[in-house]
Amino acid sequence: MSRGRGNLDPKRVSSELFTLTYGCMVAQLLKDFDSPDEVNKQLDKMGYNIGVRMIEDFLAHTPNTKRCTQLEEVADVICKQGFRMFLGITPEARNWSPAKDEFSLILTDNPLAEFVELPPGCTDSLWYSNIICGVLRGALEMVQMEVKCWFVQDSLRGADTTEIRVKFIRILEDSLPAGRIRSCLLLYIIWNILFYEILNS
Repeated sequence: MSRGRGNLDPKRVSSELFTLTYGCMVAQLLKDFDSPDEVNKQLDKMGYNIGVRMIEDFLAHTPNTKRCTQLEEVADVICKQGFRMFLGITPEARNWSPAKDEFSLILTDNPLAEFVELPPGCTDSLWYSNIICGVLRGALEMVQMEVKCWFVQDSLRGADTTEIRVKFIRILEDSLPAGRIRSCLLLYIIWNILFYEILNS
């Protein structure tokens, strides 16, 4: 006997719909492009375009957010607030460089990769969740931070955890007026954009 609609968990349903929608998008990209490497580039590009959009709306809705002055503070907000708020997980910022300008995001769980098994021919070349790197780059650029983001390892490839490397490159002077920069909004922006843009695409 099927359960009544009253027993359904809306949050669980939304999470699964989001995951499956993303999976369908990646599957279509694999059909449209010749190689997993090209799909990686397309996912990064899509993420970047998502990251640079809608930021003003988020800034407008969080006028009292404390401004971050160091990359360590940004990483702390990313891990403890952003991922937990929008994906229900809390990654860790580890493996900091001596200069404190580079770190790894360690994900023991990745909601984007639920129900996923990489197809043959992709296990050594496809970074399934590479859209995250693009979103990070795009959103950070709009708060005057140029970074490089890339996957180091992925649980879908057999690793125990998923690791994303983030390297600070430079401060951008012409992205937004200085008075409107709110670096601590990054993950609030990033995961709202990722959730709404993918579900509404």
